[in-house]
Amino acid sequence: MHVAGRIEDYALIGDMQTAALICRDGSADWLCLPRFDSHAVFAGLLGTEEHGFWRLGPAPTNGGEPPYATRRRYRGESLILESEWDTPRGTVRVTDFMPPRDGAPQLVRIVEGISGRVPMRSSLRMRFSYGWVVPWVHKVDNRTVAVAGPDSVWLDTDAETHGENLTTYSDFTISPGERVAFTISWQPSHNGPPPLPEPEAALEATDVFWRDWVEHCTYHGPYREAVVRSLITLKALTYAPTGGIVAAPTTSLPEAIGGVRNWDYRFTWLRDAAITLSSLLRTGYHEEARAWREWLLRAVAGDPENLQIMYGIAGERELGETELTWLPGYEQSQPVRIGNGAAGQLQLDVYGEVTEALHLAHMTGLARNDYASLLQLKLIHYLEDHWDEPDEGIWEVRGPRRHFVHSKVMAWVAVDRTVKLIESGDVDGPLERWRDLRDEIHRDVCEKGYDKERNTFTQSYGSKELDASLLLIPQMGFLPPDDKRVIGTIEAIQRELSTPDGFVLRYPTAGDDAGVDGLEGDEGAFLACSFWLADDLAMIGRVDEARRLFEKLLSLRNDLGLLAEEWDSGLQRQVGNFPQAFSHVPLIDTALRLTTSGAYGG
Repeated sequence: MHVAGRIEDYALIGDMQTAALICRDGSADWLCLPRFDSHAVFAGLLGTEEHGFWRLGPAPTNGGEPPYATRRRYRGESLILESEWDTPRGTVRVTDFMPPRDGAPQLVRIVEGISGRVPMRSSLRMRFSYGWVVPWVHKVDNRTVAVAGPDSVWLDTDAETHGENLTTYSDFTISPGERVAFTISWQPSHNGPPPLPEPEAALEATDVFWRDWVEHCTYHGPYREAVVRSLITLKALTYAPTGGIVAAPTTSLPEAIGGVRNWDYRFTWLRDAAITLSSLLRTGYHEEARAWREWLLRAVAGDPENLQIMYGIAGERELGETELTWLPGYEQSQPVRIGNGAAGQLQLDVYGEVTEALHLAHMTGLARNDYASLLQLKLIHYLEDHWDEPDEGIWEVRGPRRHFVHSKVMAWVAVDRTVKLIESGDVDGPLERWRDLRDEIHRDVCEKGYDKERNTFTQSYGSKELDASLLLIPQMGFLPPDDKRVIGTIEAIQRELSTPDGFVLRYPTAGDDAGVDGLEGDEGAFLACSFWLADDLAMIGRVDEARRLFEKLLSLRNDLGLLAEEWDSGLQRQVGNFPQAFSHVPLIDTALRLTTSGAYGG
């Protein structure tokens, strides 16, 4: 019986339209077809093998568990996974990838004999609708096809296959120099069969695609390996047809094992996408930035007053949240959710993140788009009337709205960047009025969001709680790094929100009681916040301390360089959706800051 591995046991492969997670034992336990947000065909990650999986590796011996790969790696700077097993019979390699495509999505798996003669087994159990629907599986012209409702998935291989217990098996022995390929392809069930795959040609094309893409990277500092792997991950989370960027390719991986903080991240958060855009622009990827800006303009359309915090990857607005009661959840963490009810929240900070992204695009030479400038002006017109309202804030609390300090700071950012746009002469706007508005927001935050007795900004107006989002105050230019209030806030967060191993919590949670976020239970250290702390420490001159924290964070990555959303210090393992854009973006940003600081000779 195959069970899901630890989150860090998984590798990501993808084609910029969807993605699969493959465990160390060679099992693909998560795959949605044909898009990131489609129903899963393999949902074993959130349940058991009954909910769909595809394991390919050495055959288990004596009825034992499938062995984990002896070693694995990505081929160079690519998203092609190579897993190798050393067995008593010899050594074998499995190469997994998803070719970037215009047509049918494919997952290709190539078995290669290295030494000896190794018995192999492919076990393919397709379950549609997140493990709920058993498809009709049959043969068509020596191809195996699984059909359920609107979907069909086709298996192509030269190996012999047979069906047993609603699973398609292939048992064979691989010798040195031999190669056996397996490919599954998705197709609408009302269409004819997809074209026959060409696995070896697809492998070469995929390798060339990634090598060519990585060549555009302008970062050549001491942390290039970590930065490039993070950039590849962000590229893999981009939905190529539209330019939308998902926060993660998974849903409901828990923020605490066994807890209820399980959310669907297969959508485009404006905040996450905006900070991703920033990292891409700063490392040479202007085409992705241009595509995201076009996605944004289509998604917001002519209605900036009703700006959502997130959209579907093609700009969809309806993201209704439901629970999949038949799935037991990752390590019994329930509920399993699809859709996201936070889409209707008011989060004023998003206006700042979007405006900052548009500002950075403008400053780094992205070709001017008049509608982007018009959108920016419309967003500020909206903020003029709404910046002083309470909201749900950056962390999407499901408790009462509050006057979150970070939200106000980002409203200030939105106005500040627009004032600068007007000052540059590129657009016309009420310059003096918005300069006054910028000053008004700044005063309001400093008067109502700052605790003089403790010398720290607080989570919200009138509260005593801290919040790691306050670490962004100097990074956004709201106050200079050497301001005593900034230094006091950094030190307070280190004291009150740090875990015993030095990582940073988002904010205090209340265990069995409902806390500020309206939820019971706790969560791990939020990795983005820990990177923010490293950034701040470098900004205030504590560069050696920043470097130590940054390198400690790098050590949390799995063997393939991937990070989930959070780190559970007690269990010493990654938690939350995986891999997470909101972890890889600040990794890039901190590497850039530390490199330019000169602390590394880079």
